[in-house]
Amino acid sequence: MGKSMKNATWAEAKKRCRLNQADIQMAKELGMKPKSLIKNIPSPKQQWKAPVKVWIRELYAEKFGEILRPENSGAAKPGKQPEKHKNHHYISDEELPF
Repeated sequence: MGKSMKNATWAEAKKRCRLNQADIQMAKELGMKPKSLIKNIPSPKQQWKAPVKVWIRELYAEKFGEILRPENSGAAKPGKQPEKHKNHHYISDEELPF
């Protein structure tokens, strides 16, 4: 399997499991393959099963004692102040229901 094919399978797993780059990195460090992530997506009948994102974070925290945080890719350029919106609220990944 070529490098581009590996990247394509990770991209598919990222999209189907609703993961961010930090979640992908944690899964790789845990030795998971993209196929195993896709296979563990809970079906509607498996309401007891945690979403893949939560499952990866729990396993990573159990093994390494911490969770990787996504880096701020939208960093402000030096000399410019970012606009602050009073009505705009940030919701972290932990607060999402999925």
